[in-house]
Amino acid sequence: MTAQIHKFRVFDKNLVLDVNSGSVLQVDDLAYEILEYYDIYSQDVIFKKLKNKYSKLNIKETFEEIQTLKEQGYLFTDINLIPILDKLHTKQYVKALCLNVAHDCNLRCKYCFASKGDYHGKRELMSIEVGKKAVDFLVKKSGNMKTLEIDFFGGEPLMAMDTVKEIISYAKSLEESKNKKFHFTITTNALLLNDSVIQFLHEHMDNIVLSLDGRKEVNDFIRIKADGSGSYDKIISNIKKIVALRERDRKEYYVRGTFTKYNLDFAKDVFHIADLGFQEISIEPVVGKDGDYLLEPKDLKILFEQYKEIAGEYVKRKQSGKNPFTFYHFNMDIYHGPCIYKRLWACGAGRDYLAVTPSGDIYPCHQFIGQKEFTMGNVFKGKLNESIVAMSRQTHVFSKPECATCWARYFCSGGCNANNFIINGDIKKPYKITCDLQKKRIEYAIYLNTFVGKKTIKTLC
Repeated sequence: MTAQIHKFRVFDKNLVLDVNSGSVLQVDDLAYEILEYYDIYSQDVIFKKLKNKYSKLNIKETFEEIQTLKEQGYLFTDINLIPILDKLHTKQYVKALCLNVAHDCNLRCKYCFASKGDYHGKRELMSIEVGKKAVDFLVKKSGNMKTLEIDFFGGEPLMAMDTVKEIISYAKSLEESKNKKFHFTITTNALLLNDSVIQFLHEHMDNIVLSLDGRKEVNDFIRIKADGSGSYDKIISNIKKIVALRERDRKEYYVRGTFTKYNLDFAKDVFHIADLGFQEISIEPVVGKDGDYLLEPKDLKILFEQYKEIAGEYVKRKQSGKNPFTFYHFNMDIYHGPCIYKRLWACGAGRDYLAVTPSGDIYPCHQFIGQKEFTMGNVFKGKLNESIVAMSRQTHVFSKPECATCWARYFCSGGCNANNFIINGDIKKPYKITCDLQKKRIEYAIYLNTFVGKKTIKTLC
């Protein structure tokens, strides 16, 4: 892949990302301007463009420093992707299942991609039989993979709590004989949490995702119960109880929300959640085709400012120790991140990650459920639609024309395939609004990771 850099400014820093190597450099204004022209014009032409602002000696010295960094592999690096892509196409194991144990929900959220929980079908819960069959399917398809993941999802998965418990018990009973180790995650709206359910989830779930959109007025406008009333007052005490347990025992959780047209000032919702004492936070942009709550291109300017506010407040609270928080989309290790295969493949939907419906039907992920052309099989038959498997394996960042040359390709991996399909009818065509938001988040994540995270950064100044 040809050499490429990305220049950007965050607060008072000039930063440069070398796309292929992942190197990040902090540079002064002169280097920042030279890099605008470096791979386009000769040194003489660059001197003529900048001679009215900088001395010839300074331009020459900085130009030579850039050349040295290039020779050392920090800037304008190339990468041979052929062997990587060849191996990418041969990976065949399945390591994770999203079990939609409930195609039903006790909320009627206005933006719900799952059609208020029923996924455009009938309301139903997964039986214990289907759940066990799904576990068997995962064990069989995982090959020599030892660590496997099961995510409980819905609708609202706590509506099928008996099935959840039996699946966990059954999976754990297979660990020794099958040489597997299961990790469990659940996503819940927290309405059905009580002391006994909280204790069970705390003991058995490796990660718990709790849904909350932020301020009471924001949450209760969108996340409503079947009778039209809001959910905030009911769930806050439940979330506080389970978060207190998770933080005490240092177990993973995060409070996850969605921002829409109606709370473009969503930074306030992040701070509200942090002020409630919840440190692990994710607020993500709404996605959909129809609805007055959807984001528009004209909203991007104010949304970019929200990420700036969040980054600034993150630093302030980290330094003061008062109600600190971690923002999911800034939580990125640019030095020890995912392997190259993960970076090209994104979430792995349709390859190593699959979703199972209450009836046992298999889809590439939960967001594809209901799209009949993406039905991959059924856990009772145990076979997968090879054409969809092949399509999934061939869907990576370099198969997406708009992504192949984008500077952010190794961080976003071409975006969500399901969202691409829902919005554009093509899994290889990214949804521009979320794409632009993702790139802005990545810039702040790089800044925070290198400066606030106290990592070593190469400096050119």
